[in-house]
Amino acid sequence: MTDLPPATDGGFARWLAQRAGDLLLKLREEMGYSDPDALRKAGDQLSHQLLMEQLERWRPADAVLSEEGADSSARLHAERVWIVDPLDGTREFGEEGRADWAVHVALYAGRLVAGAVALPAQHCVLGTDAPPPFPPMPGVQGEPIRLAASRTRPPALLSALGEKLPIELVPMGSAGAKIAAVIDGAVDAYVHAGGQYEWDSAAPVAVALATGLHASRIDGTTLEYNQPDPRLPDLVVCRKALAPQLLAAINS
Repeated sequence: MTDLPPATDGGFARWLAQRAGDLLLKLREEMGYSDPDALRKAGDQLSHQLLMEQLERWRPADAVLSEEGADSSARLHAERVWIVDPLDGTREFGEEGRADWAVHVALYAGRLVAGAVALPAQHCVLGTDAPPPFPPMPGVQGEPIRLAASRTRPPALLSALGEKLPIELVPMGSAGAKIAAVIDGAVDAYVHAGGQYEWDSAAPVAVALATGLHASRIDGTTLEYNQPDPRLPDLVVCRKALAPQLLAAINS
């Protein structure tokens, strides 16, 4: 990979997410899995460091909001803010054989204008610079709605939703992996109400919107980013035709 990044923000987001993903794959190989906590800690730190160094080098005038501690009130007045998650799915990253973890890089400039989600162990990067095609329709009408769900702590909302709609929960790891599964059609929707932050969803939501999918809060309102409090506790990502049915069931 060249050391010179693309000039466009979308291309830069993809370039940066892939570089961090490559570093994380190499770290897994070097450290192994005998001490998963040490591996997870190193992954968070090294990926964050790479992202901060490259953003400072190539986008020095922009503000940054990162899960690993980069935050300043100055970002609230900045025209351009990079919202990044150096390692989304830290638990899965520390488990041998798991591929449902990601790197998130998004740019907010009044709205989400660019983003990329690297899924390094799946050898895939999804980005707004070349949006993925709209996911294919489910093969058989009348089948349950496939919902991506946390494999360790699915929110109670999904149990209540199952009383109103025929659903099938598909457990997987990080938020980025779940939204990527909606984007490629492996699942029909991702509904979350268990608490998240802006960095958990900014990049994958940017790609989902570029693909033509629906993304909103569970009450149907717009997802807002670069807020004083970066908590963004709930969201729905799905194909647009499914959104009215899902949102009505959630809010009934």
